[in-house]
Amino acid sequence: MTAYFVQAFIYLIAAVIAVPLAKRWGLGSVLGYLVAGVVIGPVIGLVGQETSTIQHFAEFGVVMMLFLVGMELDPKALWAMRVRLVGMGGLQVTLTTAAGASVAWWFGLPWQTALVIGLIFALSSTAIVLQTLNEKGLTKTEGGRSAFSVLLFQDIAVIPMLALIPLLALPELIAVDGGASSDSAGMSLVANLPAWAHALAVVAVIATVIVGGSYLSRPLFRYVVASGLREVFTATALMLVIGIAALMSLVNLSPALGAFLAGVVLANSEFRHELEANIEPFKGLLLGLFFITVGAGVNFDVLVAEWPTILALGLTVIVVKALILFALAVLFGVHGSNGWLFTLGLAQAGEFGFVLLNYSVQNHVIATETSQILSLVVAFSMFLTPALFILFDRVVLPRYRSSKNAAQEADVIDEQAPVIVAGIGRFGQIVCRLLRANNIPIVVLDHEVEQIQIARQINIKSFFGDASRSDLLETAGIESARLLVVAIDDRERAVQMVAHVKQFYPSVWVLARAFDRGHGYRLRAAGADDVVSETYHSALELGGHALTAMGVHPLRAKQMTWAFIESEAAHEDELFEAWKEIDAGVSFSPRYSELFMKLEETLSTVMNKDWEEPKPEAVPIWAPPELDTTELNKPEH
Repeated sequence: MTAYFVQAFIYLIAAVIAVPLAKRWGLGSVLGYLVAGVVIGPVIGLVGQETSTIQHFAEFGVVMMLFLVGMELDPKALWAMRVRLVGMGGLQVTLTTAAGASVAWWFGLPWQTALVIGLIFALSSTAIVLQTLNEKGLTKTEGGRSAFSVLLFQDIAVIPMLALIPLLALPELIAVDGGASSDSAGMSLVANLPAWAHALAVVAVIATVIVGGSYLSRPLFRYVVASGLREVFTATALMLVIGIAALMSLVNLSPALGAFLAGVVLANSEFRHELEANIEPFKGLLLGLFFITVGAGVNFDVLVAEWPTILALGLTVIVVKALILFALAVLFGVHGSNGWLFTLGLAQAGEFGFVLLNYSVQNHVIATETSQILSLVVAFSMFLTPALFILFDRVVLPRYRSSKNAAQEADVIDEQAPVIVAGIGRFGQIVCRLLRANNIPIVVLDHEVEQIQIARQINIKSFFGDASRSDLLETAGIESARLLVVAIDDRERAVQMVAHVKQFYPSVWVLARAFDRGHGYRLRAAGADDVVSETYHSALELGGHALTAMGVHPLRAKQMTWAFIESEAAHEDELFEAWKEIDAGVSFSPRYSELFMKLEETLSTVMNKDWEEPKPEAVPIWAPPELDTTELNKPEH
């Protein structure tokens, strides 16, 4: 028992150390898990042969992931993606299998072995790709949806692959193994059945999953929910996924496919969100464990002896698959950065490759020595997958964005106005609409073509150009402008822009949008006259509604939000001065922490004092600033 505790601790501490570092450096969690596995396995030898056993257990994370993916779909959505599912996915598997088999046959391998090798490398990593797409928020993009369609077809294609492999057994390998057969048939219900009976069993199992998910799951979950025990609901969710996976395995079907099918059936269930919340932690932990075992299972002896072959084959797999995928992206109209996302995201081999390799060795199709090299090639290509996504993020995507904007030169600004708005995104649009509704002339600048087009569609006169460029600001009339609103999405450029304007045009009143408190302080230090956090007032509004929902009178809730604003304003200067110490290089400012805690104590005191309805004379009297009416009354051109 002690050994299991020690091993579990080693795996967990490796993940805890490596994954946050990888995320901080922009490498993604998957690469962090893989590197952690390499370090605790081949490098320092803390884990050993048990990794292959743990890997089989951790593969259940893929099953859970596909169950959750299925719950995000419904049969209508599945039918809507049929063209890419069958067309794009079918062509990818067929063409990649043919290419892989041709290369293997060219190396002198038997055609049976070559065909299986082609099938193995036709598969991509469902676990890595979907995990990375979710982390980067790319699942809903055209490239992400296309990648998902192909991955789903690949998972379905595993079924006929598993059925085909035993038919390709090589007599010479059978003779070497002494006619030994796989012992996995002992847990199969269809091992000795004729083909027609096997087919009926498969249909019966799929029908059971669909009918049971549609009609039996709801009474079951209602019964469990009635107990009021959350842990029992969690156990039921795990029982459902594990049971479906076991049922599929008993008839030689893919457990992942069965879990996906069950997820689709339950997509419209009222218990869907609760199921997702209960299974998600197990899925994440098991997927992480799976990636660690892939890294820990690298055989350094074979790697050192055959590294040129493994390196060449790994790069060949990625290049050949990328060429095929890019051609399919062009054929099916997945253009631009989405085409590259689709191409680079699926260019690796996948975790099911390990399953097919083991199955092929057991069924005498691939020799053990060959499978060891191929296993390292699969692992190597999976190791490179995070690097391919980094290439997409840092090289491909910026070029497409810059080329899209570079294709259009900065507009000729033929208007000037007392108000210049830099940035017409979700924040700047509201400011512009409010100003326009009051007939205040504005000049809008933005360097995103799409934002300019949207603004023009709602009749906001906008000009394409980088608002931080001094020449464009001068053309827009910054010298005679009364107000500049800085609402661009780039933190650094916003600070630089404020500093430039206040240095050369100090009479211009500068209002700046801040992303957070620290950014707000930097804008204030640069000279901004008024800084507003983009989330501050919306969070206060929601907080007031939260108080009302908990029984606080709406007027008192409004007074509390006013008190919050006044309390923050009273300490703002002190906090700003303390922040300067941190910004000057002090790693931690005790004064800032002390002031912040003081602010929290004061806020608590203010919130708990007795309230009276404000008197009219307590409301501050406000007078509008003197404006140059000649500027405001100029007609717009």
